[in-house]
Amino acid sequence: MQAVPPALERLITDLTRLPGIGSKTATRLALYLLRRPAAEALALSTSLAKLHQSIRLCSRCYAFSENDPCTICADARRNEQLVCVVEEPGDLLAIEKTGVFRGVYHILHGVLAPMEGIGPDELKTRELFQRVRTQQIEEILVATSSTVPGEATASYLIERLATMNVRVTRLACGIPMGMDIKYADEHTLARAIETRQLT
Repeated sequence: MQAVPPALERLITDLTRLPGIGSKTATRLALYLLRRPAAEALALSTSLAKLHQSIRLCSRCYAFSENDPCTICADARRNEQLVCVVEEPGDLLAIEKTGVFRGVYHILHGVLAPMEGIGPDELKTRELFQRVRTQQIEEILVATSSTVPGEATASYLIERLATMNVRVTRLACGIPMGMDIKYADEHTLARAIETRQLT
């Protein structure tokens, strides 16, 4: 005797394919959706179905957008001469939440990972270099993460951009706000010293 109806089992299986969703969470979500009115489930399925139809990549920065160019690239108040290079669209969202950065973006859609077959040609690096060559860009802010692949990607970009007529800066790393220095690990503390700024 099957305890879980096949339709519910299929939904649970589909939900476990999402990042960070295990079988328990997937089961809880599926049961929650089953208890909600059918109209809510239908609205969710409609949104999911329209996702790939409505969203495309911005031809300038490669962000997910319903318009081309995206709202950031189309904003005349943004500084087009300052380009922040990030790994993923989620990184752009995190930086935008700060309200501090007023330039534009370039999304790589990944990091270098040779063991997984991801080299420069699998990322939007060629498009970045073309952008630097053809547009009046004054500064590239490399804002990749401080993971090993993020650092490798940053090193590659910095080396390639050094041959072009553009200022290259790196997102500072170090001690987070509110952290007591004695609790910082050696690597974090070393990066904070290396990236120190004038006051």
